[in-house]
Amino acid sequence: MKKGIHPEYTEVTISCACGNQIKTRSTKGKDMTLEICAECHPFYTGKQKLIDSAGRIERFRRKYGHKITTS
Repeated sequence: MKKGIHPEYTEVTISCACGNQIKTRSTKGKDMTLEICAECHPFYTGKQKLIDSAGRIERFRRKYGHKITTS
């Protein structure tokens, strides 16, 4: 390996919004934050979060006056 051309490989902490912290090493050189990780992701936890998409669509249609048309 050539000397002086490789970035520093330092220890960093990755923090998730759920509070989980992971210590690893990176060439980025600073701590990172995530919105979701394996500890809180629905795929890994087996818990689904239900999204009220039907309610949002109905509110949009009431607000802007869109009618449901069938072809």
